[in-house]
Amino acid sequence: MSRMERQNMVRYIEQTRRIHRDDLLYMTDADIEHIYETTYFQEENAE
Repeated sequence: MSRMERQNMVRYIEQTRRIHRDDLLYMTDADIEHIYETTYFQEENAE
């Protein structure tokens, strides 16, 4: 994953899940991607 992709995912997760950036800082790309996908699909299905 590119650095810009990760930054965008972290920003989205921060805004939707209210998780602080410091908590996401030490997670792997796979962890970030999993949280992002889970959050994104929950938001899509809620609409």
